Amino acid sequence: MSEQQVFENLQSLYLPGMLSALQRVLETPDMAALPVIDILAFLTCEEIQYKAQKKRERLFKAARLKQAQACVENIDHLAKRGIDKGYLASLVTCEWVARNQFLIITGPTGVGKSWIACALANQAIKLNQAVLYKRFGLLMEELDIARKDGSLPKLRNHLAKFKLLVLDDWAMAPLTATGRHELLELIEDRCGQGSLLLTSQLPVSKWHDYIGEATVADAIMDRLIHRAHKLELHGESLRKKANKVQEVRDE
Repeated sequence: MSEQQVFENLQSLYLPGMLSALQRVLETPDMAALPVIDILAFLTCEEIQYKAQKKRERLFKAARLKQAQACVENIDHLAKRGIDKGYLASLVTCEWVARNQFLIITGPTGVGKSWIACALANQAIKLNQAVLYKRFGLLMEELDIARKDGSLPKLRNHLAKFKLLVLDDWAMAPLTATGRHELLELIEDRCGQGSLLLTSQLPVSKWHDYIGEATVADAIMDRLIHRAHKLELHGESLRKKANKVQEVRDE
């Protein structure tokens, strides 16, 4: 069998990682001289890495993160925002995602809640977890529209495909009576089946009042709080700091 036929077979089997690796082997005399088993080990490892990289790229695209470039390595530990290095390190492992637990990030506007949420979401993607980012208000609108046009089961099934659901700007949009119950169903679906990350300017102590209806609020808070890690950020708005630095440079 000719080299070309081997390349065509690898293409037909959709093994591009092995195909590329084989080309490198044939172009490198030292590698071509290795025992067959070593060459096979190299080819298969390259294929596994190729498929893993492609999977991460698909997961990243599907996540639609607001801060696509956010990564845990660049989280600013030095800013006085209430970030404990040890606690953050435990969150970076994403064990809480694997265990279907929740994470609540609160703090005033501009302290980096969304950025840190996206950085942790990116980390989960690197660990091959399916992630979806949504602004809370927009998701509530989507749930309302889906309920009215009969596509709510389809939307719920779509959301259930993601191991981690990031809801940014929680409690920024008012809740309707129907919205409260949709929210309860959403959180109920997450319990034991998936993970949830919430960011909010509103302190957790005020969430019960925000939800409004006492019975539903009790049910939502019970499901959220008892399975959630919490990260409370403090300090001056990072956007204000950036503007001040720019003003100084412009002077």
